[in-house]
Amino acid sequence: MSDSDVPDHHGAFAEAGGEYPNETIRLLFERGSCRDYSDRKVSEEVLRTVLEAGTHAPTGGNLQPYSIIKIGDEGSRRWFVEIGLQKFIGEAPVLLLFCIDFRRLRRWAELEVAPFTATSAFRHFWISFQDTIMSAQNICTAADAMGLGSCYIGTVQEIVPEIREKFNLPEGVYPVVLLCMGYPKTRILPRKKLGVDVVVHDELYQELDDRALLEAYSEKYSGPRDSRRLEITEKRLETIRQVCTKVHGEGFAERCVERVQENGFFSSVQRYFGLHYRADLMPEGNLEFLKLMEESGFNWFKEFKPEGT
Repeated sequence: MSDSDVPDHHGAFAEAGGEYPNETIRLLFERGSCRDYSDRKVSEEVLRTVLEAGTHAPTGGNLQPYSIIKIGDEGSRRWFVEIGLQKFIGEAPVLLLFCIDFRRLRRWAELEVAPFTATSAFRHFWISFQDTIMSAQNICTAADAMGLGSCYIGTVQEIVPEIREKFNLPEGVYPVVLLCMGYPKTRILPRKKLGVDVVVHDELYQELDDRALLEAYSEKYSGPRDSRRLEITEKRLETIRQVCTKVHGEGFAERCVERVQENGFFSSVQRYFGLHYRADLMPEGNLEFLKLMEESGFNWFKEFKPEGT
């Protein structure tokens, strides 16, 4: 979604360390994404423990509507790079592909002669997506506790047909997210986050005033080691002009360009939605994604019609 010459966009580094009430809290506070892995192998014992943690995650109705494809083969790991995803994915010793899985549940229902419409119910989609991610996060935390590092890869959505074919995903199984895992080559540093005062609302939703909101994001994206201020180039300026014109019109595009020039840099949010997660490109293919889900055996977004009607 962005030019390769745009620098890393993950935000400013936070200072790690401090006093915590216990080790679990420390892990949660200091967790960071790992994109640089050592050659050290992950033992089957460690991997089994981490995966078991995933199966103990919360799940609606205790149905566990997910499956995890464990990928250790070097060729399969490199395949993700060859098809266009980030290079470090192929260097991680273990990849875990998390999928919504209603095939297993459908087969169980058929074997026990029970009615089944979960692949046609938006309610089941909503819960199954949450369940799959909660399992992934349990594994992510367990990996940290075992000295491993990990990194989520959400862009598997861009290669769903290829993933279905490569990993033999049957009807009723849909890929959600990929998790890279292995021992970090260097110490992982966490990134700054918006704090409790910004994201937690007491009893009712309460908006920050404009100044407080800008200050909160300014603090998140500022730091001596990592500033999100992106320098102006003609190429970037023309790109954001095109993006703004396409989604909001020429008047807005002029205002945006003027603000960039006035500041002397691209702000974090201009960089995110004007140059990286481009506001003109991100909505493209919405109907294609729905079509891919239907081709995978899911009709969550269509009117349900019972068999025989």
